[in-house]
Amino acid sequence: MTTTEPTVIETPGGGTQHVWPLPADEATLLDLVTTVFTDHWQHIHFGPIIEGAAWEVGAPGAPTAITMNDGYATVDFGAWHFHLCIGEHTASGPELGRIRRCSRAELYRSLGADGAPVSWGARLFNGRDEQMMTILLPNPFLTDRQEILDAPDFTRLTAWDTLRDRFLGLSPDPLDRTGKGFRHSG
Repeated sequence: MTTTEPTVIETPGGGTQHVWPLPADEATLLDLVTTVFTDHWQHIHFGPIIEGAAWEVGAPGAPTAITMNDGYATVDFGAWHFHLCIGEHTASGPELGRIRRCSRAELYRSLGADGAPVSWGARLFNGRDEQMMTILLPNPFLTDRQEILDAPDFTRLTAWDTLRDRFLGLSPDPLDRTGKGFRHSG
């Protein structure tokens, strides 16, 4: 298990995040990917989120398969799929294998100006510390179609609470239920 106290990060856009590192071994990452895309696919959005681009993709349905080959997890939705290098990749040689493989994974929550959480997720980074994917978890202030709710629905923190328990050994945090609403930050 990892530490119970998050690292506090100030992002370039001025927002504060709480970050909990996750083990970056193949078994843990495959468990994370499988859990999120099998149990929570209908409520999440995912893709790379970097300065200047945010791909917030919704899954079209549950995956038809999640497989491993040469270090790559493939999440297959039938009409389309994606690959994440989460284990030892040998076909491209040791240097590219090191760069492509996920070397850092984390759970995070972003805080609003009032110090209350406004978004929750998981991120994976490759050997160059470039973002591979962000998984935006269900948000109590947004619907599954990312429309703003009139009143918070804190039951939408089930995926967050499940991942905190499964991967960090942490129970639900009352701080997660203190927010009043969602505001987009730039």
